[in-house]
Amino acid sequence: MNTIFTCHKDTKTERFNAKCLFSILFSLFFLFSFSQEKAKDTTRVNQLDEVLVAAVRVTSKTPVSFSNLTKTEIKTRNLGQDIPILMNYLPSVVTTSDAGNGVGYTGIRVRGSDATRVNVTINGIPYNDSESHGTYWVNMPDFASSVESLQLQRGVGTSTNGAGAFGASLNMLTDSYAKKATGEIASSFGSFNTYKNTVKFSTGLMNDHFEIAGRLSALKSDGFIDRAASDLKSYFLQGTYVGKTTLIKALAFGGKEKTYQSWNGTDAETMNSNRTFNSAGIFTDEFGKTRFYDNETDNYQQDHFQLHWSEKISKKWNTNLAFHYTKGKGYYENYKEDASFEDYNLVPVGNLTTTDVVRQKWLDNDFYGTTFSATYKEAKWNVILGGGYNKYEGDHYGKVIWARYASQSELGDHYYDDFATKTDGTLFAKANFQVSAKMSLFGDLQYRNVHYKANSWETGLVNDSFRFFNPKTGLNFDINSKNKVYVSYARANREPNRTDYEGGNAKPEKLNDFELGWRFTGNKVQFNTNVYYMAYKDQLILTGKLDDVGSPIRSNSEKSYRLGLEVDATIALSEQLVLRPNFTLSSNKNQALAVAGENYGTTTIAYSPSVIMGNIVVYSPFENWHFSLLQKFVGEQYMNNIELSAAKLADYFVNDFNVSYEIKPKSIFNSIVFHGLINNFLDKKYVSNGYMWDVYPYYYPQAGINFLAGMTLKF
Repeated sequence: MNTIFTCHKDTKTERFNAKCLFSILFSLFFLFSFSQEKAKDTTRVNQLDEVLVAAVRVTSKTPVSFSNLTKTEIKTRNLGQDIPILMNYLPSVVTTSDAGNGVGYTGIRVRGSDATRVNVTINGIPYNDSESHGTYWVNMPDFASSVESLQLQRGVGTSTNGAGAFGASLNMLTDSYAKKATGEIASSFGSFNTYKNTVKFSTGLMNDHFEIAGRLSALKSDGFIDRAASDLKSYFLQGTYVGKTTLIKALAFGGKEKTYQSWNGTDAETMNSNRTFNSAGIFTDEFGKTRFYDNETDNYQQDHFQLHWSEKISKKWNTNLAFHYTKGKGYYENYKEDASFEDYNLVPVGNLTTTDVVRQKWLDNDFYGTTFSATYKEAKWNVILGGGYNKYEGDHYGKVIWARYASQSELGDHYYDDFATKTDGTLFAKANFQVSAKMSLFGDLQYRNVHYKANSWETGLVNDSFRFFNPKTGLNFDINSKNKVYVSYARANREPNRTDYEGGNAKPEKLNDFELGWRFTGNKVQFNTNVYYMAYKDQLILTGKLDDVGSPIRSNSEKSYRLGLEVDATIALSEQLVLRPNFTLSSNKNQALAVAGENYGTTTIAYSPSVIMGNIVVYSPFENWHFSLLQKFVGEQYMNNIELSAAKLADYFVNDFNVSYEIKPKSIFNSIVFHGLINNFLDKKYVSNGYMWDVYPYYYPQAGINFLAGMTLKF
């Protein structure tokens, strides 16, 4: 019997068999490939790849504050550091690294909003974890090598798929298809025994229609912090069909990581004497000797599968339909000293009430669904209709793999089990109407229906549904060919994440975002100026504390706001010398903040510096030489919301230097490129992140002067 459509449910978890989804996607791919009728417009679609993200990206005609980053801008610094680190010099962005050198676990904040508020999509497919709302780039190492371009929208932005944007939206477009066959080998090495090896290939368009391309990467680093080592591997594979009016892409990509935990941070006293100290894995053995457990690690594998079908129906209509499936499975392992028998469902042994154990906390999850959009363009109208439906299913369970006193335990026993599900359905309609030659109106309506269900000792019993309506509107006015101004309003609502339920906070957040901007485009000078006012109701603000797995703990602030000015510019002083400065000045306040029954009045929101500045100086004295000076200043910030003096992080100013040189041989290789990057070349001792344990600060120190160097061979 033909089993291609044989599907079933797991009756215990109501989880669809993954083979079922693969069968459907595989079948649909071939149905789409061979059942297309030729559209009346027989011209080849230009920039077909852009259709994949057209529903979630904006242009200068949209009244939204945004920045674009292209492959060309990324490649000179793409030597192993994560995507957040490569985005460090964009306006209003602050980044951090647990290991201190940009490899492993990294984080990003935009306008003071942490990564759980930054909506991330890959080719329009949601990437944020459904339960934590976070983005874990360590699961996709060297993904920057497969990114064609990315766009960061600050503020609420426009409607997109997945969780609502509450501070920013980041959407990425993966590699476009290549018309000619290509190959690439890239290797880099640097401080802290860091190295990266990447191999890429493309067959080019075979018979002018089909392309197969791929990438393999391996990355290792010891990290700046003690034992904060990373062992990372990733892959990217895509098959593309290009027709006159059709683009079909099937993608498989993912990664596997093993990272020694470094999320504990370092207390103030220890940091003064030993900046690299890492307390993770520390224990005292039976002889009173202090030791470190050698496998205090995080282990996770995540695999993504996407199928996209873009079609140009006519000169006015374009459509995109996508199916996706993500499989994630892994655990982190801890040595727990003097653990209570009761906490692990063990019977006390004699008079003993505690035992040392090695535990693993597992997450086994599936995320799948569909997204779709249709775009209509004519002289005055640009209309996008879109949406998606996604489901998440996650098993959480814990195992004790060793115990000093094992009691009645058996190998493989679970000491807790939790199965969580979440569905997220989204519909949106966006329209830009050209009122006159100089004025256009923008409107955007989004409806989200979210249901989350979980039952564990951490979250309690959760069975919540949310229905959100998020309207947006704006006006764009062209003063003349060089000057444009815009004004916009956006409403956003966002559900709590899993950790919020653990902390007893289950109120959704609400945001009204007002933006006023001016764009100037001259021959040698371009700049963007934006004023924003973000008024929150029940904003879930970071308390500065962490739970036992390193996740930030948040609490509701009844009323708060962010008011700021953003400016970024590109200034061509000559054909060889270009400046790209930016700065953000802001005020970020809780109003009438009450904590544990005590009223603190107006206070500064945690992790929200009032000054953020960046600058890139690019000098190209010759055609094949490029030098860049990269500078970042982040003002002082608090790690909690009550402005405790011990909770203040000092400001810091960091300088990096980047150089690249390209040789174009006449045979064998098309190009040989040498790259060099000196990070923090002034050797600034600084801290980019931390948290509070009651009144005691813990810090994440960043590396002093360090380097990365690499070579890329293209043929």
